Amino acid sequence: MTERDEMRAWLSGRMPGEWGASIDDIQMDEHEVLVTVRLKDVERVEGDLDAARLGRIQQFRNDTRDPRIAIAREAQKKFGRVFSWAAQCGDVRQLFTHLALPVMTRLRLPEREVLDALVDAGIARSRAHALAWCVALVRQHQADWFKELKQAMEGVAKVRAQGPRLN
Repeated sequence: MTERDEMRAWLSGRMPGEWGASIDDIQMDEHEVLVTVRLKDVERVEGDLDAARLGRIQQFRNDTRDPRIAIAREAQKKFGRVFSWAAQCGDVRQLFTHLALPVMTRLRLPEREVLDALVDAGIARSRAHALAWCVALVRQHQADWFKELKQAMEGVAKVRAQGPRLN
């Protein structure tokens, strides 16, 4: 069983049934685990469907705040990482409190010029914001490739988990 599978099983056992939610996705790195729960979609709505979905997400966020915080604290003790939450209803996804960590990188003049052009054009507030914008753009346009890469990495993690444990 991979660490992600263990987390999914552990969290599923902690989530109250009255939430009417299931774990949709778990994303993680060495610092944070982001748990996305899937909410039942809005049946019928007059007006803006996305606004209704966002309303359902915000209602879920308010109704489950205290138990989610308790589960996240317990999970952090068990797994050694910060646990954050997001919810998805239909095509609408909203992240709740989550980490934004600084990342050190070295860029040469041509790469810095790209970032400065984004700042000068008003697309980004700073070089850091421009770099985050570039990463989001790559992720958006390479979504299928990125998903395939993540699945391959999960496969590697499963094979590793099946191997012998050395002390």
